[in-house]
Amino acid sequence: MRSATVIRKTSETEIEILLNIDGDGSFTGGTGIKFLDHMLTLLAHHSMSQISIKASWDLKHHVVEDVAIALGQAIGKALGTRDSIRRFGFAVIPMDESLAEASIDLVNRSYSTIQLQLRGEVVEDMLVEDINHFFTSLASSIPAVIHIHVRYGLNDHHKVEAATKALAIALRHACEIDPNRRGVSSSKGMI
Repeated sequence: MRSATVIRKTSETEIEILLNIDGDGSFTGGTGIKFLDHMLTLLAHHSMSQISIKASWDLKHHVVEDVAIALGQAIGKALGTRDSIRRFGFAVIPMDESLAEASIDLVNRSYSTIQLQLRGEVVEDMLVEDINHFFTSLASSIPAVIHIHVRYGLNDHHKVEAATKALAIALRHACEIDPNRRGVSSSKGMI
């Protein structure tokens, strides 16, 4: 079973994440931020991972950042040496009038391009800048290369939802074990 527990304790937050990459698509616990919990529910459900979170915090920005960091670290830890994984994943996902694409490379290097095309400053109970920061912090903490692009849409909630589902599906495919591969998916012989 590919699973990990990460506890991140700072003077601003205390986060505990239990992750099973080969889970049942469930999200339990919560962050205290409804839209962040919605994003995490979508991420767990569509990646077929199991995520449990306990969080206490002082400011919203701090918990968004630290949840992303701890979740990214849990993904990286659960993947271990990353032997035999497909490594690459991509998805194009609609959410009503919105369309988002995500591509991921679990290469053990950090880079992200996040283009959500959000028009407002807030989506539900989250600042737009915190939503963007969640995705970039997640990528840097796995570490992985992640590109998320919302092609079009009218509703900011739908755009983020499409982007999160696309990332989840891309992550699910990238984490899958390739039955035809022995070792890492790299011509260099290491990721």
